[in-house]
Amino acid sequence: MEKSFTKVWESCLSVIKDNVSSQSYKTWFEPIKPIKLTNSVLTLQVPSQFFYEWLEEHYIVLLKKTIKKELGNEGRLEYSIIMENNYNNTSKPYTVKIPTNNKKELKNPSVSMPIDLNNNSIRNPFIIPGLKKVNVDSQLNPNYSFDNFIEGDCNRLARAAGFAVAEKPGGTSFNPLLIYGGVGLGKTHLSHAIGIQIKSEFPNKTVLYVSSEKFTQQYIDSVRNNNQNDFIHFYQMIDVLIIDDVQYFAGKEKTQDVFFHIFNHLHQSGKQIILTADKPPVEMQGFEQRLLSRFKWGLAADLQTPNLETRVAILQKKVYADGLVDIISYDVIEYLAYSISTNVRELEGALISLLAQASMNKKAITLELAKQMIDKFVKNTAREVSIDYIQKVVCDYFELPLELLKSKTRKREVVQARQIAMYFSKCMTKSSLATIGLHCGGKDHATVLHACRTVNNLMDTDKRFKTYIDDLNKKITIQ
Repeated sequence: MEKSFTKVWESCLSVIKDNVSSQSYKTWFEPIKPIKLTNSVLTLQVPSQFFYEWLEEHYIVLLKKTIKKELGNEGRLEYSIIMENNYNNTSKPYTVKIPTNNKKELKNPSVSMPIDLNNNSIRNPFIIPGLKKVNVDSQLNPNYSFDNFIEGDCNRLARAAGFAVAEKPGGTSFNPLLIYGGVGLGKTHLSHAIGIQIKSEFPNKTVLYVSSEKFTQQYIDSVRNNNQNDFIHFYQMIDVLIIDDVQYFAGKEKTQDVFFHIFNHLHQSGKQIILTADKPPVEMQGFEQRLLSRFKWGLAADLQTPNLETRVAILQKKVYADGLVDIISYDVIEYLAYSISTNVRELEGALISLLAQASMNKKAITLELAKQMIDKFVKNTAREVSIDYIQKVVCDYFELPLELLKSKTRKREVVQARQIAMYFSKCMTKSSLATIGLHCGGKDHATVLHACRTVNNLMDTDKRFKTYIDDLNKKITIQ
């Protein structure tokens, strides 16, 4: 009695599973479906032409051995390929024979012809006439270059990885490169910078930046207009694809499905994929696991809140680029950097607001004007007090240089100011004790706890000290 096709394939899988990695098994063998067994010919259904080609290139020897083990020397293998993986209701299956001499023979070669990347009949979702590569606008902002991206401890890894990708797109282990971080920390800027650098180094490569919202809308339009294949083929021709804010794919199953297949095609073709998101893959919700696993294939690099030095450098770069060096003093720049700590976008917004205030009221840009502007700006931007700002206020109050507060000196007045800064940092920020200690000269969490106890004790026993705390509390909270 002839074996059933399901039993034969299950037996093959048991052998295959022992000869490939678990990741390869899940990616390349779990999606395969046996559909018939006729005259020792087992037919397997695979999702796409690319899937078939990958199996033939990498696993044909293993597949032939397992088929012959189960069906004997007469055993043969055929694939049933579903064009475009059922993206429309009229998908065309066709079979591919794998003879014993390893040469493939297409029953329907007209269906399996490779995509012509210069085929003008394929619709470009960016509404650009024709589909020649030179006609694809990269959608990159020339202002977002590496030259304008300030490097600091907060972004060094992401910037270095981005530059490595730009020097060798698709040729590093950073594929995909996923850049993640909070609002206004430079994700979009860095992704554009990578694209611009690639266009400079490799002018013949097709680079495309697209937001996740635009990608989704284009896919919806392609479904409505019954040209999903054109949409897919367009994105499969891109050499460097940059998708911004990929977290907005969450919950959109069809969009995730089409992006999954585009991702696979680009990745296996050695093309570069760059993604940005507000959180790392392990924290993303509403995504298919198979897509999240691919996000983890390359490098996930985070952008953190810029420290004080980086914020000052960002403002100085902006002031220099806009030709404002002579009208904005360093004191004003430093004050803005101390006051706005959440993200770069707010920081630059504060600078623009200050310039607008000075221009409209015909006033010079002074430290006093900056303080007035920050008072209004902060009320409209619900901002958490930062450790840097607290230290600045405390040092100004006691007329001490900030460097002295962060030094190892044990002078009584410096130790007291340092302890007060630690106390307010614990009370007014969400920072851990270890983080607070790090900002105060590399102290440990035990030192911070001791400082808080000391301040509480002195407030109860020393009226003058209590006055210091009350004054400082007002200065910090009305910032």
